[in-house]
Amino acid sequence: MREVGLTVRPAGVADVPSLVELRLANAEAHLALDPDAYRVPRREAVVRHFTAVLADESGRDAVLVAEVRDGRVVGMIEVLRQFEPPEHQILRPEPSAQVHTVVLPDARGLGVGAALLEAAERWATDRGITYLSAGIHHRNAGAVRFYGRHGYTDAGCSLGRRLGVR
Repeated sequence: MREVGLTVRPAGVADVPSLVELRLANAEAHLALDPDAYRVPRREAVVRHFTAVLADESGRDAVLVAEVRDGRVVGMIEVLRQFEPPEHQILRPEPSAQVHTVVLPDARGLGVGAALLEAAERWATDRGITYLSAGIHHRNAGAVRFYGRHGYTDAGCSLGRRLGVR
């Protein structure tokens, strides 16, 4: 791993353009994995999403960015809190969140993802969150390896079926 001057910090409104580019690049990569499951969202919708999350003063969710010495944002992680199951369901309530990590291809292998994940875990722990998950497409072998190296394990299986298709 090359040495890189890296800062991980909470995203601000000025980071929205970088966050949008990261989201759209990630969407293109996922579209190549499974065009039946993924799409490239409209840029305006992504701008609205990040603007709203960053404007939410409750601090329910987090967006952290990784910035290199020259000020370029090369990665981000979203920490999105999950709602606890209703009383009638059998799942045990546990403060949990889902993480979504994106690192630009030219910044991979530099420790950016690890630094983002570590910062997200600190953020979550500081807020009483005790379980993090990462929804990974089974064909995304790099993401499966990345999260596995950081202690994330298979937490079950999600089965689905498209209706009206045989």
